[in-house]
Amino acid sequence: MVGPHDGRFAPSPTGALHIGNLRTALVAWLRARSLGGRFALRVDDLDPDRVRADHERAQIADLAALGIDWDGPIIHQRDRTARYDDAIAELVARELAYPCFCSRADIRAAASAPHGESADGAYPGTCAHLAPTTARARIDAGDAASIRVRVGSALRGFDDLVLGRVETVVDDFVIRRKDGVAAYNLASTLDEADLHVGEVVRGADLATSTPRQLWLADVLDVARPTFAHIPLMVAPDGERLAKRHGSVTLADLAAHGVNAHEALRLLLESLGEAVPDPAAPLARIVRDFDLTRLPTEDVMVNPAHWIAGTRPHTGTHRPHP
Repeated sequence: MVGPHDGRFAPSPTGALHIGNLRTALVAWLRARSLGGRFALRVDDLDPDRVRADHERAQIADLAALGIDWDGPIIHQRDRTARYDDAIAELVARELAYPCFCSRADIRAAASAPHGESADGAYPGTCAHLAPTTARARIDAGDAASIRVRVGSALRGFDDLVLGRVETVVDDFVIRRKDGVAAYNLASTLDEADLHVGEVVRGADLATSTPRQLWLADVLDVARPTFAHIPLMVAPDGERLAKRHGSVTLADLAAHGVNAHEALRLLLESLGEAVPDPAAPLARIVRDFDLTRLPTEDVMVNPAHWIAGTRPHTGTHRPHP
């Protein structure tokens, strides 16, 4: 049975987790544990050209170093491809999905054309009305095709536990890439339902993808989780943290004398939490954690200040949808 507060963290092993990723993982874990929920770790490893086993091992070690644990075995998306393929085949059979041969350049050109229907960034429906025989002939001739769902273009929304009402245009989005890999929205929707995730906590940059996932959950008749999208940790230039901003991973910080325990204290401070008793760093935080007390703006962090010990945090004013 799905618990309403069963949560998860789902990293992609394409590199080291930076402190922004770890902050999101910490919030997801605190939210689930504070309300008695289970917590799962899912590895989003569908892209064989980018994922690496050593990155996965390092990510797991970093989570453990912060005291983040999980229930049951680690789930890998690579083991679930048959499930994704079955769902895609179902949508195609129901005529709710179709092959698309458009490149990104094709879509940009359609958007910039006079009276283009994709001025709002939505897919213009170029391939939506191709006859099945025409599409099949192109595939047989070797043309690569993605698979898009047949939605049209409509404003859809949901109520987020942190951001409030979020609305965005849902178009005929991709559920399988041209290389045959299931797209994020399709895989994530099925994962949350099949793995009994009742509540998804993730970064606010993913909020606009959620109406797409909720549409998929409805048409596939699987459970809808609730969502909490938390404001991000950003660098002084206002952009999401990246390697160019300096020491942004636990390994980077450790090289400058900031150990995992101190990094945890810094992450908790960025969430507005008082620094816990060093002898039991998470016990009180778990007991008293309240999602509604989180900062409502992105938190600006200069990694150099963390190393120096000054560690100021200031909210930016970049709005989230």
